[in-house]
Amino acid sequence: MSELTVGARYAKSLIDLAEEQKSLEEVKNDMDLFVHTLKANTELQAVLRNPIISHDKKVKILEAVFAGKISKATDGFFKIMINKSRGELLYFAAQEFVNQYNVKKNIVKATITSATALSEDNKAKISALIAAEIGGNIILQTKIDPALIGGFVLTVGDRQVNTSIADKLKKLKSDFAHKVIE
Repeated sequence: MSELTVGARYAKSLIDLAEEQKSLEEVKNDMDLFVHTLKANTELQAVLRNPIISHDKKVKILEAVFAGKISKATDGFFKIMINKSRGELLYFAAQEFVNQYNVKKNIVKATITSATALSEDNKAKISALIAAEIGGNIILQTKIDPALIGGFVLTVGDRQVNTSIADKLKKLKSDFAHKVIE
């Protein structure tokens, strides 16, 4: 079984537990913190994946890093995962927890890439349009890519809208090439 599949099962169990304990928001914040911490700290990822490091040592390291920052439910989840030799899956389980939480709360991540920075007003308008279209909440991430020349590329889930000038020039070039060949 893949790490993602197993991680998804643990994430589902943690969501069920957090809902039962009425601490879903708190655990979600813990998982966000954990994912962010592991992305920034490859050494911690390596420690959790290393089968030579004892379970007790891994638990103590996590306690030192997250002491006072996470809930009892999350702390217990970490300990169970490590004691069952699943420390290498913690990162995947945390990411999947956030994904499942977003699905449960109808939150969709969208990315908009533009040639220049968008104003806060433009971001708000785009978020409102997307939210109205999908009937949910939006987490809008913005990126800047001067190679687009103008326009934007909007990605929502598996859908993409590309209004960039660079894309239009590419299509125009392709059209010219095909017409010359015919």
